[in-house]
Amino acid sequence: MSLLMPKATAVWLIDNTTLTFEQISEFCDLHVLEVQAIADGDVGQGIIGFDPIQNGQLSEEEIKRCSSDPSLKLIQLDSNNNFASDKTKGPKYIPLSRRGDKPNAVAWLVKNHPELKDSQISRLVGTTKSTIEKIRNRSHWNISNISAKHPILLKLCSQEDLEKEVLKSGGSMDNPTDNG
Repeated sequence: MSLLMPKATAVWLIDNTTLTFEQISEFCDLHVLEVQAIADGDVGQGIIGFDPIQNGQLSEEEIKRCSSDPSLKLIQLDSNNNFASDKTKGPKYIPLSRRGDKPNAVAWLVKNHPELKDSQISRLVGTTKSTIEKIRNRSHWNISNISAKHPILLKLCSQEDLEKEVLKSGGSMDNPTDNG
């Protein structure tokens, strides 16, 4: 398990323990010279220390054990606070240059995979259900300029995500993927 915020953790360990730079370096997966530079104030200015005891990555007993013997290595706790996995997959960023391609991708999905629900298309392409509905019933303000283009070729979704949604809706991936 990787350490959460290693430089901030190193700052806290330097400020609050008597651990050696080598021990901190090993635990935080930083170079010893980087830990030395943090301690000297050359690197990490403005980084607020991150308490590894409070966030469940280290115990006080472990710090005391290693403080008394510089040859020992800190052992990270198996934390139940798995911060990285708590984050849900949110909306993905689509560059401005590709946002105009969303209606084209929606048109392709509606045409080639009519079994997909609006919520699935919305998740794949990152558009609103009302936009999908307007493209389905051909009342979109720009419908005359919309041409069906494959969302993977437009880099709006991945092959894996598309396959997962199609299979979830009961469809098959037998449709050609180069209709673009």
